[in-house]
Amino acid sequence: MKKICIILVSVFFVFQSKTAQAQNLSPYTKVGIHKDNLTKTSGAVQAALESKGFVVIGSYNPEGKPNLKVLAFTRTDLQQTVIKVKDRGALASVLKVGLKSVAEGTAISYINPDYIFNAYLRNEYPTHASALNKVSADVVSALSPLGKENKPFGGSIAIAKLRKYQYKPTMPYFSDPVTLKTFSSFEDGVKTIEKNLQAKKGGSKLVYQLKFSSNKVAVFGVGLLDTKEGEPAFLPVIGEDHLAALPYEIILQDKVATMLHGRYRIALHWPDLTMGTFMKIMSTPGNIEDALKLLCE
Repeated sequence: MKKICIILVSVFFVFQSKTAQAQNLSPYTKVGIHKDNLTKTSGAVQAALESKGFVVIGSYNPEGKPNLKVLAFTRTDLQQTVIKVKDRGALASVLKVGLKSVAEGTAISYINPDYIFNAYLRNEYPTHASALNKVSADVVSALSPLGKENKPFGGSIAIAKLRKYQYKPTMPYFSDPVTLKTFSSFEDGVKTIEKNLQAKKGGSKLVYQLKFSSNKVAVFGVGLLDTKEGEPAFLPVIGEDHLAALPYEIILQDKVATMLHGRYRIALHWPDLTMGTFMKIMSTPGNIEDALKLLCE
């Protein structure tokens, strides 16, 4: 009888695990329209996040447009959790809120933490699910009172597919990053990238920087503001409502700087993008790679 109970419990947990992986996640949550202008709404969002212990570590106007704004935020427990995932887990350490001025006030949206955690941490997500669920719940608790919609948007992907996401056959996975440069040391890499970002090389803008010095890991959030090849060239084509996808990141691990391949990262954040629309920004992945390599020279 005891053996039967053990078998039944095991079957139950396997079933629960498979059911969870079959659930769909959307990349964004639309909070709704806040009555105030963008400046006041930005302050309200920051205060709401701070009430749950989050810290806004950077902000900027995507495309250089004053009617668009992204706030990048993090929290210590989030950083301590994702850095345990050795293969670029630190990319999940910073979350984003998108703000867009509209006639009625300011539209608020944010990147779905669960979506990013499953995509970037992949099969290591379950190991850290308890800590990450707390982060996700606190993001929802902080931001949901600012609007009346609070509904997912931007497409949806089953969790099991999200952890091994690929837009189309032959397209890159998370595990196919682009190597930007191998430096002589971690310190040399940080110094070089910081210097080039300070000089705004290639129309770049430093939005945030998060260093895990003891792990020799650093993440740089980079605005791409070149009018011909940056955000002004591709974001209006694929959709400004997804602005919480930005900024793009460089991650430095020890001596090696990499970025997520554009054909992975763009598709991940715009999963409903048709191939026809993707073809309209065919040069964008290469343009982003060129811009970020320039920051590593």
